[in-house]
Amino acid sequence: MDIALIVFDIAGTTVKDDNKVGEAFQATLQHFGYDIPLEQINPYMGYEKHEAIKEILKTKNSDAAIDDAQISAIHRFFVGRMIRYYETTDEIAALPDVEDTFAMLHEKGVKVAINTGFSRNIANVIVDKLGWHKRELIDDVIASDEVPRGRPYPDMIHQLMQRAGIADPLSVAKVGDTEVDINEGKNAGCRYVIGVTTGAYTREALEPYTPTHIVDNVSEVLNIIYS
Repeated sequence: MDIALIVFDIAGTTVKDDNKVGEAFQATLQHFGYDIPLEQINPYMGYEKHEAIKEILKTKNSDAAIDDAQISAIHRFFVGRMIRYYETTDEIAALPDVEDTFAMLHEKGVKVAINTGFSRNIANVIVDKLGWHKRELIDDVIASDEVPRGRPYPDMIHQLMQRAGIADPLSVAKVGDTEVDINEGKNAGCRYVIGVTTGAYTREALEPYTPTHIVDNVSEVLNIIYS
């Protein structure tokens, strides 16, 4: 069975990050009085961001009641910070070989979709700035605030499949740089669940989550699905 759709994560998988998301999370939490080291924040990259904030705060005080209003306030501050960053930075760029890989997949008739733990307003800024829709490098985008449940639940992938007219998850591959990307792909039943080492997790950190493959460059996805 041929792969008809590949779902790629954004930050750290297809877009250069240099831990800017983790640093933004850290600065946002500091603004609200929480001093949390990056090594406790990075494992939650890729999660829907309200859920990420909740889980990160638990690492600070597991016995404390997590206030939904405060989580919402932290999220609003984080979103504003990230939108300002992506709108003004000159550093935003696709990771090496990503755009060529998208183009080659399209040449072979494979649909390319992007999904993310970001909210849609952040995703739009990134995709628009890179011009991926305008240059027809991607077919679809979905964000965690557009489905009932974010990663590791499969809702985003299932929605992308429905919009692409694909019923069988064995026709789908998922590519991402975090544990939650891998578990999302597994929960969706994807034929290939591919971890990439260009983002938050090293190869050694990805291995315990047993993706079907681990790659160091997104272009290696082509070798996997056409081997």
